[in-house]
Amino acid sequence: MARVDPGYFKQNRLQQLRGFCYAALSGSISRAAERMALTQPSVSLQIQALEKELGVTLFERHGPRIRLTPDGQALFEIAQPLVERIEALPETFADVRGTLDRGELDIAAGESTLLYLLPRFIKRFATEYPGVRFRLHNVTGRDGLAMLRTDQADLAAGSMLDIPEDIEYRPLYTYDTVLITAPDHPLAKTPHVTLRDISRYGLILPPRHLSTWRVVRYVFGQHHLVPRVDLQAGGWEVIKKYVGLGLGISIVTAICLTADDNLHVRSLSQYFPERTYGVVSRRGKFLSPQARRFIEVMESGAAEAKAVAPARPAASPSASRRARAARVAVGVADTANGSPGILRR
Repeated sequence: MARVDPGYFKQNRLQQLRGFCYAALSGSISRAAERMALTQPSVSLQIQALEKELGVTLFERHGPRIRLTPDGQALFEIAQPLVERIEALPETFADVRGTLDRGELDIAAGESTLLYLLPRFIKRFATEYPGVRFRLHNVTGRDGLAMLRTDQADLAAGSMLDIPEDIEYRPLYTYDTVLITAPDHPLAKTPHVTLRDISRYGLILPPRHLSTWRVVRYVFGQHHLVPRVDLQAGGWEVIKKYVGLGLGISIVTAICLTADDNLHVRSLSQYFPERTYGVVSRRGKFLSPQARRFIEVMESGAAEAKAVAPARPAASPSASRRARAARVAVGVADTANGSPGILRR
């Protein structure tokens, strides 16, 4: 190992701590170097100098992968908030001066959230702060949490069942689960539709590995029924299109419905739990002024929409009991399938 002079790096302590924190977040010195636009040996030397100066080992090395030691974890908890605050200095300074006329905001979300929930908030924010640039990441739940944990996203938006200990979830909107059919479908003319009625017809659902399938299977199973799935399709817009053509019926979250849909809609709240959508962030993360203001915009919108269907501000006690039961059942399925909990459909 090359001899390292710790004093050489003291003149750029921020760069040294950035290299250490980025490596800790990504589990790779090479990825940290890419993020900093430096060479891998340069970042390695910075970390070695820090270890020599402090007299500790910060990482356990396992080939190309690294993992924090207990001493490394202690330093990370001290250094990461400092690095975040220093890097957010321009935006924070602008916030103190009462302006948010620059900066960037990275938001991770699934397709349904990007299509149906976020557009009005992004438009409102962009109108108020035109100098702030958005980067929207259309990702799965697993990838969204990974982006939060590695600081590649400032925040995420979506729906969660199980909330990991290092994640904060602020539910803002509540939506019913509904049955959609073509206007001339026999179920559209049936006064009172039961799950047994629905089981006689073919469903169009998202792919099997997504949580909607597991929720539907669980609820039908509770009534000793087996749902019949005739078609799998990715994306609510695709599903609505094929339902409208009369190729099947579907069970969806009301977030995906618009005034332009030529569909018959019937609430299934007597069977299915409501689903919440909200803001997801890494616990303890220093949020930039832009991120904090965007969350305020979403919270303000939620307050304004409390009385507007199909979103509702609170769930009934019976719905809450159904939601808890579904969360337990589907949460076990999500864990077994490696899902981090963010719902994508």
